[in-house]
Amino acid sequence: MTTELADLLSRAERVLARLESILPGAAPSPDWDAAVAFRWQRRHGRAALKPVRAPHQITLADIQDVDEQRARIDRNTRQFLAGRRANNVLLTGARGTGKSSLVKALLNEYAAQGLRLIEVDKTDLVDLPEIVELIAARSERFILFCDDLSFEEGEDAYKALKSVLDGSVSAMSDNVLIYATSNRRHLMPEYHDENLQTRHIDGELHPGEAVEEKISLSERFGLWVSFYPFSQDEYLDIVAHWLRSFGASADEIGASRQDALQWALMRGSRSGRVAWQFARDHAGRLEDENA
Repeated sequence: MTTELADLLSRAERVLARLESILPGAAPSPDWDAAVAFRWQRRHGRAALKPVRAPHQITLADIQDVDEQRARIDRNTRQFLAGRRANNVLLTGARGTGKSSLVKALLNEYAAQGLRLIEVDKTDLVDLPEIVELIAARSERFILFCDDLSFEEGEDAYKALKSVLDGSVSAMSDNVLIYATSNRRHLMPEYHDENLQTRHIDGELHPGEAVEEKISLSERFGLWVSFYPFSQDEYLDIVAHWLRSFGASADEIGASRQDALQWALMRGSRSGRVAWQFARDHAGRLEDENA
């Protein structure tokens, strides 16, 4: 080997060594004992599971007036924890009705039984195969949680989620489920002109290709759970629940009714989120008056 060739190879090895130090490697395993909830984060090209030190401490009992929805998701989660067959879940419907809170409450209910939660942002869904591989050998049961999910046409994250749910050659580990919340039932915007593509064949309706493509993702979730706007009475029930939890008396709760309705009117919504926000404000004012 000539001196020039040896020098060239030596320089190439040094360049490769520097590149290896710069290029992102496989995500390291976190300290699994540090938390029961984790967040997948990608910074400067490197991804890792970060422990959530103080997860939201909401309970299943705090999720009011969605008893049927709560029972369905709770049953599916218990099946999953017991090692029986269970489905990926899509929670859709009106905003502020408890979709995200219900998933967080499940973690608090079953963390002692081995349930763990990994929150994944929509932009990081392309990393789902890497996340699944990282936790495949763990004994815990993992819910990959995608909150407020929606897509536009052609997004890479849409294709990645679709593939992981049902379309990949490799099967997803049996210790992983995906729970996603969305205000859109089919996770993508739907346009009026897409209905014009619908065809009638022998008395049957056949949706157009655009509609079929949008439905194909949501259909990969085995369990659909729909949430609906609250009635006035349901809204007031939720207000009363939170005021009780904040220490208000029965008389104080009764006297708050008109203020609670006025608050909802100003916000243009009678959601559970609005009820919780009113209760926090009202309980704070009561504490100030009683100080």
